[in-house]
Parts: sequence; C-alpha cells; structure tokens
Amino acid sequence: MQVLAVTPEIFPLIKTGGLADVTGALPIALASHGVTTRTLVPGYPVVMAAFRKKKPVHHYDGLHGGKAAVHAAKVGELELFVLDAPHLFDRIGGPYGDAGGKDWPDNWRRFAALSQVGADIAAGVIAGYVPDLVHVHDWQAALTLAYMRYGKAVGVPSAITVHNLAFQGQFSASIFPELSLPPQAMALDGVEYYGGVGYLKAGLQSAWAITTVSPTYAQEIRTPQFGMGLDGLINSRAADLHGIVNGIDVDIWDPATDPHLVSPYSRTALKAREANKQAVEQRFDLKRDNGPIVCVISRLTWQKGMDVLASVVDEIVATGARLAVLGSGDSGLEGTLLAAAARHRGRIGVVIGYDEALSHTMQGGCDAIVIPSRFEPCGLTQLYGLRYGCVPLVARTGGLADTIIDANEAAVAAGVATGLLFAPESGAALLQAVRRTVELHSDRTIWGSIQKQGMKADVSWHRSAAKYADLYKSLAARKAA
Repeated sequence: MQVLAVTPEIFPLIKTGGLADVTGALPIALASHGVTTRTLVPGYPVVMAAFRKKKPVHHYDGLHGGKAAVHAAKVGELELFVLDAPHLFDRIGGPYGDAGGKDWPDNWRRFAALSQVGADIAAGVIAGYVPDLVHVHDWQAALTLAYMRYGKAVGVPSAITVHNLAFQGQFSASIFPELSLPPQAMALDGVEYYGGVGYLKAGLQSAWAITTVSPTYAQEIRTPQFGMGLDGLINSRAADLHGIVNGIDVDIWDPATDPHLVSPYSRTALKAREANKQAVEQRFDLKRDNGPIVCVISRLTWQKGMDVLASVVDEIVATGARLAVLGSGDSGLEGTLLAAAARHRGRIGVVIGYDEALSHTMQGGCDAIVIPSRFEPCGLTQLYGLRYGCVPLVARTGGLADTIIDANEAAVAAGVATGLLFAPESGAALLQAVRRTVELHSDRTIWGSIQKQGMKADVSWHRSAAKYADLYKSLAARKAA
C-alpha cells in the first residue's frame, strides 16, 4: 500500500514537539506491515540543507504568490517530497513564527499551499506516483482533505490525526477567496467555522477516518471540556473516530546504547544509572542526598499544568524530593521557577530552553518524571521515562492514563505498577503523588520493581503501527466497495 503523509514537521529534520517524533517514526514502523509512506514536508531552510541529492518532480509557476517545486528526496529510511517554496518557507526563525516567537502573519497561506500540493499529489500530479491513501497531521496539513474533497482526488481514502485539538488553525473569512476552493466549500459542512475558516475543522469534516493519539483522548474530545468547540462535529463523526496510542523510536531511545548518557545501562543493570544521576546533579547544581530527583521536561505552559506544579514547588522540596526542570514557555512561569531555584539552592535546578541531549541525560539519571498536564493527547515523555526507568508521575488524563499503571497497594503487591497517577489540576493531588514517590523510593526493592516493570513495557511503534495498517486497509476496502 502506498500512503502519502502530509505534515508540517518530521524528525530528524524539523521538530518543535511530539508531532515530529510521530511522523518520523511511524513511516518506518509501517514498512514491516506492507505500507510504503512518502511524506510531504515544507522546505524550511533546515530541511533544504539536510539532503544533498534532490530530484525535482513537479514545478509550479505560481503557488500562492511565487514559484515553487516539489523535490523527491531521501533522509535515512524516510522517503520525502519536499515543497521548495522560498517565498513561503525560506525564513529565519521557527516553522511557525519568527525568531521572537511571533506567528508568521501568512501562516494561513503557507499551510494552504502545503495542503494544496498534498491534494495535487493525491490526484496524481507527479508522474508514476498515485497514493492509495492520504494521511495528514494536525491543522497545518488538514486543508489537504478539503482540497481533495472539492477536487480531483475526491475518491482517495484519507485519515487525519489530531495530535492536539487545542491548535486548530482558525482564520478570518477574508482569506477564503484566496484559497482556490469552490464557493460551496464555505459552508457549515465544509471549511466554515464560526464565521471564519477553520483548517482543522475542514479536515475533520472531510476525512474518511479521524484518529487521535490515545484511546482516552479520543473519548475526552467528545466532551465540551476537552472538545475545544469541535465536540459536536467530532460526535457526529464518532463512528469514524479511532484512538491509537503513540509509540516511540526504541532505537533512538535505548538506555543501553544512548550516546547522550554518561553510563549506558539496562533493566538488569540499573546500578549503572548512578553515574547519570551524578551528571544530572552536576548540571542542575543539586546537592547529593538520598531523596529522589524528580524532573520536568516540558513546555512551561498552562496546558502542561506547570502553574499547578509551581504553586506547590516549596512543598515538593519539603517532602525530601529534589527538582530538575528543563523547559521554556510562559515567561511568568519561567520566572516563578527560576525564583524557586534561587530560594532552594541545591534542591531545585532550572534550565530554560530545550536541549535534546540533556533531555536524554535526565531520563537516564533522574528517579522520576512529573507530568501534571490538564490534558495530554498522548504524551511521549512518560514513554521515554518507562523505557529509561525514570518513573512517571502523571495526571490521570488522555494518553497518560492509558500508558501508566498506578503504584497503588494492589499493583505494587502484584508487581505490575509502572508509575503514579494523580488528579489533574490539583496541587494537593500532585503533592501527595510526590510524597508517595519519596516513600516508595525509600524502599529500594519496591522502587526497583517499579522501574523494571516500566522498562519491560512495550512502548515501541510495533502494535500501534499494526493498528494504523489495519485502519488503512479498512479504508481501502471501503473504496473498493
């Protein structure tokens, strides 16, 4: 089966979060299930610089204001189509905004162009290539499905994966005349959304199937609390909604071979983690003692519950735990956490920013990772934690609830616990989870059992890729029928 994927980012070329990890790993995992994926990505500067050999397979004399070309390229095991449109993507800054973090004002045009090209490829514009199915990711690629629905690729099966419903791509109705869609598309069952144009809404309306990145999140987004204004539409498509939990690349995230670790280790050699713990203590200027190091590797935002964490940070230190924080985001939260580190020197360490290598070191050296998200479609850091014996402390929501077995008394006695669960949005519940962590950590036998059980968990893409392959086959069968 030939699948065209359309995404705004893909690891290892361009990454701002978990979306890139998924779009980079899933195609490789699908190969063993008889699925060949070609992924269309924007030609950001870092993407264009990543491959020496490229082959132009299609040209545009005019694509949303400038000339453009589609190149076929290969990076590692990934087969790519790269949209080289300098007027849209050759810019200094991030994929969605300038160096100061401000969104590009023409993001609607940039990702309409990506989507239009995706639909053109689906319709066979590239000689010798016609996909059996199109799989798009998030709002930046969602309009692909509207272009397909109202164009020549209307009969091609399609799926959209919602990685985070909070990001929807909503724009003024004034852009509609420039989208090259027929007038009937500006309707309630098309791209119209609360009087404007909704990119994600258009994709949800047009897709043959909708997937989210965990079973629990698939149910949560059907409610007003988590549906972000789209719960009515999602409920109307409930028969086509599927929750498939993400996996991780277990070759990249492998504590036995990870080059970022001071000391590699395995489930049967956990003592070797100690050197990594010492590296974390040095990097975050933490004093050595017997208490656990609890880490945060996250965007510092409201969604991630970082304000909840900040509200009890003094009490967390009082439990005997130490705290190592790596992240960036809301300037107020950054300041609050830096101030806490100043108050509790040697007990709290904070690094503002993102550092891929350091994130690996933290997973390999910290005792636990706390994820207090208000909502979490899937989450990947808790999966990395399981893989590395860095015990997850997570809010009971979305994919966090689907992937962690709470260390309650029965689970500990049965030897099946892999982490700790607590109520979202509750500082008291988070604090109690930390207290439980300190208590469990003091019993080396019990703590080692929780670590080892987590490290035994299958967090690879194998099972999830099989579910995607089965979904693809069912959609292809619908077309044949």
